Formats: sequence, structure tokens, C-alpha cells
Amino acid sequence: MLKQFNHLFILTATLLLVSCHDGAPVYKDAGRKTEDRVDDLVGRMTLEEKLGQLLCPLGWPMYEKVSDTSVVISDAYRSFIQQQHGGMLWATFRADPWTRKTLETGLNPRLAVKAYNALQHYAVDSTRLGIPLFLAEEAPHGHMAIGTTVFPTSIGLSATWDTELLEQVGSVIGSELAAQGGHIGYGPVIDLSREPRWSRVEETYGEDMYLTSEMASAMVRGTSGKGIISTLKHFVAYGIPEGGHNGSPSHIGRRDLEENVLPTFKAAIDNGALSVMTSYNTIDGIPTTCNADLLTGVLRDRWNFRGFVVSDLESIDGIAGSHHVASSKQEAGEMALLAGVDVDLGANCFSLLKESVESGRVSMAAVDRAVKRVLTLKFEAGLFDHPFLEEDSAAEVRSEAHLELAAQAARESATLLENNGILPLKEGLRIALVGPNAHNMYNQLGDYTAPQDPDHIVTMREGLEAAGLQVNYVKGCAVRDTRSSEIGKAVEAARRSDVVVAVVGGSSARDFRTKYIDTGAAVVDGSSVSDMEAGEGFDRSTLDLLGLQLPLLKALKATGKPLVVVYIEGRPLNKNWASKEADALLTLWYPGGEGGKALADVLTGRYNPAGRLSVSVPRSVGQLPVYYNRKVPYSHDYVEESASPLYPFGYGLSYTTFAYKNMKADRERVTVDVTNTGAMDGDEVVQVYIRDLVASTARPRKQLCAFKRVHIPAGETVSVELPLKASAFELVNPAMQRVTEPGEFEIQVGASSEDIRETTTLSI
Repeated sequence: MLKQFNHLFILTATLLLVSCHDGAPVYKDAGRKTEDRVDDLVGRMTLEEKLGQLLCPLGWPMYEKVSDTSVVISDAYRSFIQQQHGGMLWATFRADPWTRKTLETGLNPRLAVKAYNALQHYAVDSTRLGIPLFLAEEAPHGHMAIGTTVFPTSIGLSATWDTELLEQVGSVIGSELAAQGGHIGYGPVIDLSREPRWSRVEETYGEDMYLTSEMASAMVRGTSGKGIISTLKHFVAYGIPEGGHNGSPSHIGRRDLEENVLPTFKAAIDNGALSVMTSYNTIDGIPTTCNADLLTGVLRDRWNFRGFVVSDLESIDGIAGSHHVASSKQEAGEMALLAGVDVDLGANCFSLLKESVESGRVSMAAVDRAVKRVLTLKFEAGLFDHPFLEEDSAAEVRSEAHLELAAQAARESATLLENNGILPLKEGLRIALVGPNAHNMYNQLGDYTAPQDPDHIVTMREGLEAAGLQVNYVKGCAVRDTRSSEIGKAVEAARRSDVVVAVVGGSSARDFRTKYIDTGAAVVDGSSVSDMEAGEGFDRSTLDLLGLQLPLLKALKATGKPLVVVYIEGRPLNKNWASKEADALLTLWYPGGEGGKALADVLTGRYNPAGRLSVSVPRSVGQLPVYYNRKVPYSHDYVEESASPLYPFGYGLSYTTFAYKNMKADRERVTVDVTNTGAMDGDEVVQVYIRDLVASTARPRKQLCAFKRVHIPAGETVSVELPLKASAFELVNPAMQRVTEPGEFEIQVGASSEDIRETTTLSI
């Protein structure tokens, strides 16, 4: 009887298994565990189908816009799905001069939804296994697509020192991305920016590990809360290129890497990031895109990272073509896959790996490992069960609430550097508004921004006029072009006015005359008359104002009228002249689409500025590097000038003043009473720094370990509590172990890295 029962049980189980495979495959059963669904699907896939899941080519050629109400898939997409068995696209909805997608030829949010559904239906309905498509989109300071909300670039967002705001910004970016069919957002960029000549400073959160970690973590919490996979860029040490040249070697020791660079990625991963992008650089001669020690040893073995690693665009190609450590794209693909890269952005190398597997140079297990990482996230995203969008899903993209958040982010990023009392401006003043960035919407938006409807962007001029101010606008000059000048007209306008507001700086605004390489980086062309002097590929040898901007400022100063200088910029440009000669000086970085509102509110005093620098402002390039937490010993002055920056990390003024007292500290927290001693309500950014007095390795002069932005009404006192993490006291010792050594630590509290108000010593 027992024998018959066992036979019946085996027969029943076999029938169920056959039924499952032939009728309802395990991978299509929403009730099964993700691991089981992944294993079942991978077991059904051919080698070609597996490799297809690891390819991520350019997405914008994959659709054709038929009309303002209709979009269809392209032949290129059909080929990608049927011939390459593709599973992922990048920047499908991207629009900019590189993609040649304009307001007329690109997709608005409503059409993006239609395009997404068309692409997804073809992938699901027209293939053997029906594997849905992953869409990755650029989203560092807003989804880089037509009709979305444009926030300040990351260097401006970090100037807010407001993690709650950053989480809200991330939530909006995530919701707008998801509403159009995006699943993966490229960003945040968490490279430490210690080299201001580098073209991509604007994409970072500045020079400091702790501030970057906190800002990135908040952004990731916001985007992942809307179901978006955050791709952290760029792994690793990409923001310190030799000579400031984008993609050049990064010279950094392992201890510095462990103490300052890797923690930003670890923090963001701990807060939910499920994708990491490699970088174009080399470290100690090894291209990071094939560095197994980092991509597998650190990410997988030490951190247990369970997401997927994607190459930067064509960075696998660069293993052979740029770094010359592989003889072909196929060999480069082998090296990257075996090192730990899972997805080939550009799709030029992993598409060649079929022969590599068949010849035994790459194991099927290595391919399966990468495929499972990608498919796991597709299942977890719900794509196999709910692959399509409702037609009206994009209705809330760029809502009034989203625009107000963008305006608030711009207000909080505004950083006041000098003020002799001219600000806030008194009512009734006649303002001469001049400068190349006073009325140029693209110059205030930064890189990785789509074409914009002029009606949807508030320029500096429009913001001031909407606020009811009396404005006489003259451009004066361009950012770079010296062939035309309105300096004479600007001087005339200044003489007829009570105060001059000069909006100068730089630009990352791409145009259709700029040349681009395959990766989208701009090519510097001596014949170009573009304003672009920053943004990917636009590295600088100086930080000086370009074109006729400094002569414009000097001519305006000569009129004798009060001069307010506003920098719109993507990197800390030279401010030496303005710091001495202007009556007020501030930077809004690239403030985004609502920047004009922010400037008007700050100039009029409707908003009391409290932005703080997340990157030091040097006096000259000869000082570089000049980041605040360099290791001891302290730098001595040069023959020509001070070794200190013009403005230090954490610096920023207010229209009111603050006093600190009653500081207390232990291993877990710092508390201090902060009083608003002025006549205006305002925010103060309370900053805590730590200095290890004696250690087994040379330590930083000081290291930020806590901060909090707090609002304090005039005349009132707030007790501020700032939690300390255990990592604040840690170092990497000579044996390369992360430890806390017994000893004394100086705890400093103040308003910037160089404006310390209270100190105490803590023994551990």
C-alpha cells in the first residue's frame, strides 16, 4: 500500500511539474517566490536570450513620432527585440541636441506613455518568453525628458544642506519618471568633487564624503519610494581626474578610497540603491570597468550588494579603445563581465560574448549570474505581472506642487557670500538687470536637461518682473563670445537706475551647433560661440569668468551705483574681483526652472538665504586641490597668495545673525543652543566637525560628522540636537582595518568649516 502511495505521489508531482512547465510556467506565476521564478525563466532561455538581457543600447531611435497624438515602434526596435533578444533601453525619452530630439520631434509625457506601452507590448507579446523591457532614464535633477520638472543641479541641491528637502525632490523625480514608464533613474552622481576644473562638478554633491552620503541617501529614499531603481554614478573616484580632464586617471591611495570615496556608495546602497554605474577612469592603471577588486570584492563580497552593475556608456569599449588593456571589444566584454559588470550600456561588447561562452573563455555560470541579477529586479518591480501603464498615468507630471518644490529647492540653495547691507533691496528701487545669465533660460538649467517650453521656465528677469520690481534689462555680453558687446548700453541703464544686479557666471547649455562624441560628452571647438563652459566634456584650465564678463562688471562698478553680483554656475568660478568690489555677492549655482522666483524672493527679503557651500571656492587654480578636509599637516601660504580658499566649505551668510552656546557632546550626540540675534527670521545650518588629535595614520584637519538646517524666529533660541554615527570616530588603520582607536577627539560646532563657535574634547 505504501509503495502504491509513493508511486502515486511521484506520478502526481510529475504531472504537476509538466503542467507547470507546459501550461503555466513558474516564472509567470505571481504567487511563486521571486527566486523560483528567476530560476525557472533562466532555465528556459537560450544563450542568445540571456545575453540580450545584458544589453542596453540607446533608446531614442526605438520609436517614431507619427503625429502629436501618435507614436509607433521603429524597425530598429523590432530588430533589437527579435535579433538581439534585448531586455533594456537607455534614455528612450531623452531629448537634447545630442539625440536630435526637440520639442517638435520628441515626446511629451502623454506621448511617452503611449511609446512605453507600444515598446512593452512588442517585447511581451511578440517574443517566445514574453520578458518585459526595462527602461533606464537620466534623472540627476529631474527626468531628462520634455515636460518634466527641472530642479537645481546637484551642486545646488547640496547647498541646501536639507536632507528632508532632498528626499521630497527624489520622490517627485521618481514619481514623474515612473509615470512615463521609467524603471531605472541614472543618478544620483556621488563622485567627490575635489577638482573644480572638471566639467561635471555641477552633477555632484560637492567635496565632502559625509554631506554627499547624506544627500545621496535622501535622494535614493525618495526615488526608491516611488519604485524607481537608483543607479549610483560613477564607481569609483571619478571626480578627481588628473588635470581636471574628464575620464583621466584618478590618483588616489587605497586608504583615501576607503575613508572618503567608497562610503558614499555604501551609504546610498544601504538606503536602497540597487544599481551602480562604472566610470571611465583608471585607478593605479586598472580601468574601473574591469576592476574585479572593486566590482566584486567590494560591492559583492564585502557589501553584499544584490543589485546590478551597469557600465557607463561604452566604457567597456574603452577597455580596448581608450585604455588599451584588451585587444578587442569581445575581450573587453569578457573582462568586464568576469570582473562584475552585469549590463553593457551601449551594447557593443556583451553582444559579442556568444563565441566567448561557446569557446569556454566565459562560463555559462558567469552569464547566468548577471542575467539573474537583472531579472530579479524586473520581477521585484512587478513588470512580469503588470507591465503596462494607464493612458493617463502622466497627468501629474510637472504639477503645481512639483513646481513649488522646485522653487523651494532653488530658494534654499541660494548662497549669500558678501553683503554690506544693500540686501535685501528696499522697495521702490529702480533696478538695472544686466548680464548673460539674467534672461537666458537654458543657462540656468545645467547639463542633462531636456528642451524646454519658454512658458515653463522662470528666468531671472521674469522672476524679478513678476515680483513687481522696476527692471531695466540689458544683456551686456555673452558668457564666452567676445564678438558683440552691449557694455555701453548696460552702463547707460545702470546710470538711470538705483541699483545694479549683474547676473554672470557660466553655462552648461547645449545647443545644436555643439559637437558631441558617441558618449554624449561635448567636444570643445574653438569656433563655437556657444555659452557652454561647463557640463560633461567642458573641462577648464582656469576658473576665470570668460568672454567680456569681467570688463562688464568693472564698467558697471565705475558708475558708482550699488552693485549686486549673482553667479549662475556649475562649478566654483573665480570670484576674487566681486568679493572685493561688489556690494553683495551670491551664487544660485544652476537653480533650475524656477530659479527666477528664487532670486526675486532672496533679493527682496521675502526669503532669507541660508545656502551653504558644499565645495570650497578657490582663489586660483594654483591652489588646487583646496578641499577643506585635507590631511595634516596644515598647508602654508604661497609666495603669491594665501593657501586658504576664498570661501571655505560650509560657508554662507544670512540677513540675520546667530549665536551659539551651551554645547555638550558625547559619543552619540552633540547638543547646542542657537539664538537668532538679528531682526529677521531665518535658517541656520549647524555643522559639527571632528578632529582626531592623535592617531595611527595621518588624519584630516577636520571632518564633517553631523549637520542640521533649522529655522529660528528672530530673537528666539532653539536647542539643536545632532546625532553622531559611530563611523565618525573610525579610521582605516595601517593594517587597512576600519577601527575606532582609543584617544581624544576634538568636537567642533559652528557655521562653517572655518567659523567654529564652540569646541570640546571627548575621550574614547
